[in-house]
Amino acid sequence: MGTRQIEFQIAADPPPRLDKALSRDVPAEENLSRTRLARLIDAGAVLINGSAARDPKAKVAEGALVAITVAEAEDSHIGPEDIPLDIVYEDADLIVINKPAGMVVHPAPGSPNGTLVNALLHHCGDDLSGVGGVKRPGIVHRIDKETSGLLVVAKSDAAHHGLAAQFEAHTVERYYRAICYGVPDANDPRLRGVKGVSFEPGNIMRLTTQLARHKTDRQRQAVLFHGGRHAVTRARLVEVFGSPAGLALIECWLETGRTHQIRVHMAHAGHGLVGDPVYGGKRKLAAKAFSTAAAEAVHAFPRQALHAAVLGFEHPVTGENLRFEAELPEDMHKLIDQLHAPLS
Repeated sequence: MGTRQIEFQIAADPPPRLDKALSRDVPAEENLSRTRLARLIDAGAVLINGSAARDPKAKVAEGALVAITVAEAEDSHIGPEDIPLDIVYEDADLIVINKPAGMVVHPAPGSPNGTLVNALLHHCGDDLSGVGGVKRPGIVHRIDKETSGLLVVAKSDAAHHGLAAQFEAHTVERYYRAICYGVPDANDPRLRGVKGVSFEPGNIMRLTTQLARHKTDRQRQAVLFHGGRHAVTRARLVEVFGSPAGLALIECWLETGRTHQIRVHMAHAGHGLVGDPVYGGKRKLAAKAFSTAAAEAVHAFPRQALHAAVLGFEHPVTGENLRFEAELPEDMHKLIDQLHAPLS
């Protein structure tokens, strides 16, 4: 496998840590993240004034000569698989996918194949220019296996670096559609007493908590108010089903992007998502609120009724503002049609 060498000097007033100084001064076109630079330091691939640097926390002086040896991108150990993809947009740097429910994004124990990454490796082939030194799709965000909808994936290091920065800065526009139990409404006095719940103009519910892994069930997230990671979700009513308040179609958008954020936040507010086996549960619907067929469809819905409907961001290479929308999938459309059915 070939290598290439990057050479530059540390500019004036360097940050106090070597990895930060390198991240600031490395030529922008190299698209080397601070994380990758730290790995290169650890591997002995970074020379400062001709001597190998080993400590990413070390100080470095203005004017120091830097030489970094970078390996050309190697093939991923993950195998390509010919899996159909619903491609919404694609260019040389990124690809936007409308992911179906049931597809895992990245291989992991229990899901070694059949994932979005396997499908992308087959679809993109030689178009992948290398992310983090490996010819692989750059996963900058994920949606749960049983959540459907829009996902952007980087095909180049430049796109990966730029998209990751936007997600970290919370500037990416992400809207979800979901069907929940009950009706999250500012006129509900119960919600006024739920810690972390407030309402903004326009009957927009704002949920502000900390989130962390559950102490006893590592597959779940738990709401905290001390420790954990800051999380903010907003939700507004789109449509109410049943009388007086059986179910609701809601639109949610994220200020932060934590694991299971919408699902755990809505459950905390007492409005768990239909079909969510972890946080939603199966609730008894109000008598005579729905037809028998509709009630059965709600209880039989096989996944969390959650869809990533809108995704907007700045193209990390061209600077163009991109925004995509994905219609509700067939299973959620069918469920809504049944909820509209007259009582029988």
